[in-house]
Amino acid sequence: MRRSRWLVARVLAACLTALASRAGSAQNESDLAKASQNPVANLTSFPLQFNYYSAGAFESRTLLLNVQPVMPLPINKEWIVIARTIIPYGNVPMPGNTRETGIGDIQEQVYFTPRQPGRFVWGIGPILSIPTATNDALRTGQWALGPTGVGLVSEGRWVVGVLANNLWRITGLNSGPDINALTVQPFISFNIPPGWSITTAPIITADWSAPEGQRWTLPVGIGLGKVTEIGRQAVSLGMQYYHNGKRPDTAGGDQWRFIFALLYPIERR
Repeated sequence: MRRSRWLVARVLAACLTALASRAGSAQNESDLAKASQNPVANLTSFPLQFNYYSAGAFESRTLLLNVQPVMPLPINKEWIVIARTIIPYGNVPMPGNTRETGIGDIQEQVYFTPRQPGRFVWGIGPILSIPTATNDALRTGQWALGPTGVGLVSEGRWVVGVLANNLWRITGLNSGPDINALTVQPFISFNIPPGWSITTAPIITADWSAPEGQRWTLPVGIGLGKVTEIGRQAVSLGMQYYHNGKRPDTAGGDQWRFIFALLYPIERR
């Protein structure tokens, strides 16, 4: 009888340990999901963002892969710098039923943000566009510089914020319109344990150098995300769809966005 009770107690203890471990893992996934939705979190990540645009220029398709490594760099006990690089690699339709493939202009974004943020999280700094393009369709030949900023609130299951920047040409080729471009990305995520989220993060752009009526791209859409582990590696997976309600004639009407990101959380000290 005593041995039976001992076995039952051991089984119950094992079950409770497994449940507690799973609950802790689910909590970690949910916390990591919220951190991955924060552009200025103290989180090293290596996202790959694949974008598929349909019905674009010349009634064809545009494919764009953005490689976006993000690295936090501590300055002191009060401040950190978030360095975010965007390397675009595109396959773009050209006249004559041809396509052009290659790298676009690389952007470097730098955000200064408090190391111990409050309820409202913010970051501000410069953004630099470097004329590195090997893809003629994406080439500007211009260096551009401007301010960039982000602000967000993380409360309960919600992460709500906005990222915005504007680039102006500072030097480079004069063969095309000067760069003068606004980017605004509002983002809203509703997190569902363990690690799931419903997300919208449309990228709104305005090309101030374009003719009137061809400046704005205004997408609307929604998507689903999941933070999990592959082996021992934390990853973020996502799929989103957007329809460009207003767009230039050369822009795609519909966009599918697929995200795969390696995550390396860092404890704030």
